Amino acid sequence: MAMLSFERKYRVRGGTLIGGDLFDFWVGPFYVGFFGVTTIFCTLVGTLMIFYGAAIGGTWNPWTINIAPPDLKYGLGLAPLKDGGIWQIVTVCALGAFVSWALRQAEIARKLGMGYHIPVAYGMAVFAYFTLVVIRPVLMGAWGHGFPYGILSHLDWVSNTGYQYLHFHYNPAHMLAVTFFFTTTLALSLHGALVLSAINPAPGEDVKTAEHENTFFRDTIGYSIGTLGIHRVGLFLALSAGFWSAVCIVISGPFWTHGWPQWWGWWLNLPIWS
Repeated sequence: MAMLSFERKYRVRGGTLIGGDLFDFWVGPFYVGFFGVTTIFCTLVGTLMIFYGAAIGGTWNPWTINIAPPDLKYGLGLAPLKDGGIWQIVTVCALGAFVSWALRQAEIARKLGMGYHIPVAYGMAVFAYFTLVVIRPVLMGAWGHGFPYGILSHLDWVSNTGYQYLHFHYNPAHMLAVTFFFTTTLALSLHGALVLSAINPAPGEDVKTAEHENTFFRDTIGYSIGTLGIHRVGLFLALSAGFWSAVCIVISGPFWTHGWPQWWGWWLNLPIWS
């Protein structure tokens, strides 16, 4: 009953970006809206194109299905459907679905009278994908530099791209991205473990409060960032991970064409070593 009361309280009219009241509707507990409709449309079309690509690709093994980008000879033009055109359509549909979902989140935020933290945060993940399939291929002059859609083929692309630059782990932006990803995991594990330990006390003990949580970290590491602060830090870490992961790939090729270990030559040439 509490959930039903909550839903009634926040299922309000208005806040739509496009469509007004015409698209201001719900299906069960889920708000749809204009951008919910475009999300569903793009998702269905993109998924059907993947099925079509799998059908003409000769395998239904989910591990080996591969929707490859166009050959480099097509540049930034449209490719034949069976020679990369499917990849182009799937990419357009994916971007349409992702952007639509972000805008639907923005409409929900407007309805609830809250900030745009969620759509902005989700938009960073969309930006990372957009960098891989649009920005970097455009800068390099061919859609063929995008990654293929497929489990094993995608992993092969990641491996091959890394070897093209000799050792991708020497990419400084990659270092930052991996550091932020791991730190995000660490921060969320610390936060989650603390909350679970506080609200799941031993038999006979009272549920602990936020002050108990703060005291634990003050005693452990000397400082507690607080209940609001940890979520702000988590948001910063997660967005930084997505941002630097986009930077690390977009500079590889368009702006740096040698092996990444060579980039660190400036460090060895510092006058302090001579």
